[in-house]
Amino acid sequence: MIAPLDCLIIGAGPAGLTAAIYLARFHLKIAIVDAGHSRAAMIPCTRNHAGYPGGISGKELLQRMRDQAAEFGGIVTHGLVEKLEKDGDLFIAHIGEERWSARIILLATGVVNNRPPIAPEIHDAALARGLLRYCPICDGYEVTDRRVAVIGTQAHGSNEALFLRMFTADVTLIAPDGDHALVEAEREKLEEAGVKMLDGPCEPLRINGDEILVPTPQGLIGYNAVYPALGSVIRSELAMMLGAEGTEDGCLIVDNHQRTTVAGLYAAGDVAKGLDQISHAMGEGGVAATTIRNDIAETCLLLRRVK
Repeated sequence: MIAPLDCLIIGAGPAGLTAAIYLARFHLKIAIVDAGHSRAAMIPCTRNHAGYPGGISGKELLQRMRDQAAEFGGIVTHGLVEKLEKDGDLFIAHIGEERWSARIILLATGVVNNRPPIAPEIHDAALARGLLRYCPICDGYEVTDRRVAVIGTQAHGSNEALFLRMFTADVTLIAPDGDHALVEAEREKLEEAGVKMLDGPCEPLRINGDEILVPTPQGLIGYNAVYPALGSVIRSELAMMLGAEGTEDGCLIVDNHQRTTVAGLYAAGDVAKGLDQISHAMGEGGVAATTIRNDIAETCLLLRRVK
């Protein structure tokens, strides 16, 4: 086991890396562990992240943030934290055969989108070409006046279809598994907005030229873009091991300073209840890091020795 850290950051997405930059510059002893599954890395080009006219790929943004953290000693270690436990005043993180100890843990583990039926290699190709998209807040502008399908139903699917309707008049909501599970009020809103509704199931999606094809019981239909509205899996299981409280869907409940309900455990980014946006995650990372520094200062005097 390595010597105890002031803070172990789990996850090197926008939230975790922002926190790492802050904490390293506070002269705290930190480490960052990342399993390599950041959703941000899947973004071909984000055009609504301030400061990057023309856009920037998720991978390039993350690499720039890694490089910036490394300037101050915040080096990312590849690894998967399989278990967290408490040992007195310390947290113990199990990473393969290693055991790392830290006074503070910051979880920035994010979420995993539930995918539609599609082969992995086709999924990645469609994502890179903008035929498959997961965030209408981020890139709805790019499908302005295009033919768009939303795969989903119930409130989640209905709300996403209505959101996309402000970008284009050609929106179809397709049920993923069978008949739509929409209440009457949802159907009325969709009909009033001019959103078409098709029952599923959706057979595996595929690409044909500049279209993504959705096989349905009504036939094979081509779209310029498809948005899955199938929910996501919150990577909050490490916090749950420690008894942290979460929402029904698994997001961690935090206070205004990113503290969870477990003392010494903080969360930032998509794993916490909030808005799934890069800029928001970065803001939470900054808030969490500043809170961590201040909370540590309350328990011990932080003085930088000047020679």
